[in-house]
Amino acid sequence: MEELTQEMKIRKHFILTGLVQGVGLRYRAQHLARLLQVTGWVKNTWDGCVEMELQGKEQEIANFLERLSMGNFIRIEGVDAKEIPVREENGFCVKS
Repeated sequence: MEELTQEMKIRKHFILTGLVQGVGLRYRAQHLARLLQVTGWVKNTWDGCVEMELQGKEQEIANFLERLSMGNFIRIEGVDAKEIPVREENGFCVKS
């Protein structure tokens, strides 16, 4: 039963702060999501932050966030995260 729990998908909502707009973060996120088979979406907000929802296994999401912050000009200074209900979806998109 414990192995099943580790394989379950979760969904998290994120607000990223720092140098996160105008540095290619959304398109890096889209590339990483496809590579790591994580679903969800990402968009810039009016106040200079980036809002994002990710769905996948907990380790996949942790790996995604770690790799996202390795982008050349991206400097994530704050991450506000909360778990939300899992949805039926098949991909990852960049919202405008």
